[in-house]
Amino acid sequence: MSEHRRKAPQPQGGGRAAARRAAQQPAGRRTDAPRRATQESPSAAHGEEPSYGGRAEARRAAQRGGGSRRRGGDDSGGHEGRGRSRADSGKKRFIDYPRAGKYGFRRWVPSWKLVSGLCLGFLGLMMGAAGLAYALVVPPEVNKLATAQNNVYYWADDTQMVATGGSVNRQEIEYAQIPPAMRNAVISAENKSFETDRGIDPMGIARAFWNMAKGGETQGGSTITQQYVKNSMLSQDQTLSRKFKELFITLKVGETVTKQKVMEGYLNVSYYGRGASGLQAAARAYYNKDATDLDASECAFLATLLKGASYYDPAGAPEVDSVKASAEANTERAKARWSWILDEEVKDGTLSAAKRATFDTFPMPMQPKKDAKLGGQTGYLVDLATKYFLAHNEEGVTEKELARGGYEIHTTFEKKKVESLEKSVNKIYKAKIDPEKRPDKDTHVQFGGASVDTKTGAIVATYGGQDATQHYTNNADATGAQVGSTFKPFVLAAAMQYGRRNPELGPDQGESERTPVSPKSIYNGDNKLKINKYDGTVWQNDDGKEWLQTNDGDHSYGDISLRYAMQQSANSPYVQLGMDVGTDKVKQAALAAGLRDDKYMANSKVPSFSIGTSSPSAIRMAGSYATFATSGKQREPFSVTEVKHDGAVIYQHDTETKPAFPSVVADNVTDVLKNVVEHGTGTPAQLPGRDVAGKTGTTDGNKSAWFVGYTPQLSTAVSMFRMDDDEKNKDRKFLEMYGTGDEESIHGASFPAKIWHDYMAEAVKGSKVVNFPKPEPYGDTVFGGGAVSPSPTPSPKPSPSESSETPTTPPPTPSSPTPTPSETCQPLDWECRNDQNGGATDGNGNGGTTDGSTDGGTDAGTTDGGTDTGTSEGTTDGTNEGNNNGRGGIFGGG
Repeated sequence: MSEHRRKAPQPQGGGRAAARRAAQQPAGRRTDAPRRATQESPSAAHGEEPSYGGRAEARRAAQRGGGSRRRGGDDSGGHEGRGRSRADSGKKRFIDYPRAGKYGFRRWVPSWKLVSGLCLGFLGLMMGAAGLAYALVVPPEVNKLATAQNNVYYWADDTQMVATGGSVNRQEIEYAQIPPAMRNAVISAENKSFETDRGIDPMGIARAFWNMAKGGETQGGSTITQQYVKNSMLSQDQTLSRKFKELFITLKVGETVTKQKVMEGYLNVSYYGRGASGLQAAARAYYNKDATDLDASECAFLATLLKGASYYDPAGAPEVDSVKASAEANTERAKARWSWILDEEVKDGTLSAAKRATFDTFPMPMQPKKDAKLGGQTGYLVDLATKYFLAHNEEGVTEKELARGGYEIHTTFEKKKVESLEKSVNKIYKAKIDPEKRPDKDTHVQFGGASVDTKTGAIVATYGGQDATQHYTNNADATGAQVGSTFKPFVLAAAMQYGRRNPELGPDQGESERTPVSPKSIYNGDNKLKINKYDGTVWQNDDGKEWLQTNDGDHSYGDISLRYAMQQSANSPYVQLGMDVGTDKVKQAALAAGLRDDKYMANSKVPSFSIGTSSPSAIRMAGSYATFATSGKQREPFSVTEVKHDGAVIYQHDTETKPAFPSVVADNVTDVLKNVVEHGTGTPAQLPGRDVAGKTGTTDGNKSAWFVGYTPQLSTAVSMFRMDDDEKNKDRKFLEMYGTGDEESIHGASFPAKIWHDYMAEAVKGSKVVNFPKPEPYGDTVFGGGAVSPSPTPSPKPSPSESSETPTTPPPTPSSPTPTPSETCQPLDWECRNDQNGGATDGNGNGGTTDGSTDGGTDAGTTDGGTDTGTSEGTTDGTNEGNNNGRGGIFGGG
């Protein structure tokens, strides 16, 4: 075989393994071995490259550095290869990324030079942009912001009610006219470093975060300069671009505007509430004096308002029926911050401790003044709509922004209904209330009212007082007047929905085994009845004395049905029923109907809770009764349908319907309340030809009286009470109404029911006649409060299914009274008892009603039948001796 076709011999030294070992040796040692191998190898003459175990091995050897990949075997060739490799690896790039000479993940990790270079470049760009922005921004001119548009309020039919609220009262003063005490108070409260900072205070921001984390009183993180800039900008949008713009303007103002001008501008443009922008306007609005005449204590209070007038104005700024910003809560907050500001001034050395000690009484401001065009009911309506919108808008519109104007507020109020409700109240004032004739009886008489559309919850009318510019408290909102027996429908609803606990099974099992209660259930209606816990033990008060529940007029009814007890407004059956069901369940039913669990909801752990110790507003009572009118569907009362700003809709009401009670429960409650109007204490509220359901309410000591009632379309509540009208008085108390209006006592069936009737007769005129659904029988006939069960026990009525929206079987109603009542009525014959308490032959079972006898009168027995339409101990001639024989028990009667 020829020489050139022979198989190439393997390199000396062990083949691939030797190559690997050679590659692992230092470069100096590796260069000799190949050279020796080349000299000794017969194949060297043919120019063949020695093998190192394949290409992969060659690459690895090349990466480990040196001449393992050089071609040729002489020394000069090896040195030249190494030189070229080093020259290539040392070549510089402007941006060394991915990094040369690095392998694996290190190749992608940027060097510190690259990172620092990028940071410096970015910082340079930012500084350039900031410098450009700084050069372009222009500090705000306060004078250009002094103009404001009106806010326009509309009736429900979109006709204009009033244009107001946007004419901001801004009165500018110069720095010299600002009291030093005001400047000191603001600096101590808002920005201690004001005199030395450059508009931005990083330490102040950090301090604010730290104090907030500790839960303590804080200064704002913003400086006075920042707040001045923010208050001077028309836009209050919480956007990033606005924040940047505000920052640059603040920096420029801090460098170009003197501290005196900043303080002057800040106090002139800040909003203090009550439509007042600027210190001078605030001094007039709160203390009716010029800013120069303010003392240090008054200045500290006005500085308090800068934190948020809605929550620090002692006059309050509550939502509809809420206490978040009530007068009481605001006053407490204002006093605490006022005191803190004065203490801070002492720490800062701007107020002496001796002078501080003289300010031991909070400088209570005067009540807010109303615009003349907000007189009558208009001011109350505007107030309700404004606060409702501020509480419910999702755009975050604040009181300060609203005060700048330009808003269209479309309300739910119907002008004719508002005028009709006011007319009905004024009719009673004119005919019955005479403070000059009876100064100790007829002074400080107040009425409140609200009317709600049952299908939507829209508040169509309110009565807040005689004039919003004179009487500032809105009587349609919560006033503290307890609702009395108008609370009883919630007790009945709870008894039907949740059932009476089984007293024989003990506390644990008794809760789990409940019996739905029928309105036909029998309870003891005696006066001074011992009230038992559901386990049978007698309830005792805090003094350890047994609880004895009284009825209005101290009247005893014996064993009567819950239906008749509601009709006559007997207390003892419903107090005992509440205990059997659980007053917690009664409260749950009231909340489901639409009342709120706030400070106006009374203690639900005592028996009297069931007969109206709570004091919700007329708006809430009308709304909760509307839940019964709609077969158990609850809708929140509301006063604003839509709000526009600059032509764009920014708020629109969306009615939300919640299931409160099964329809069969709500319809049975309605039927019981319908019977109250047809045959009981509510007869003055009858509207001929229309279904009406309602309930009277009178409280202990005759300090308030209510009538709450509804048709299928409209629910209305009317309250009456006496309270000292000096709204500056901290200890205002409800006054008795014995002799008020020349009546021995005031009941829900008297003036409140009369007002309700007159208003509703006009309000429903021309509307379609709609009847209430006829309820299906529901629940078991139970016996409580010591009532004796006949033998055999009545079989329970079947409970209809919840899907029955249109009941077909009405419950039995009391039959017409017998012409000659007997003195030997059986204990459970409540129809016979109707006759005994009901006047003559055609007395409708309740004495002195429209069809009453001659002595009963033709107007619901009001002439000779007493003030409660012939209820309680009415004699056979239709009069009502029982109503006037006593002043009633605890929250007793209608």
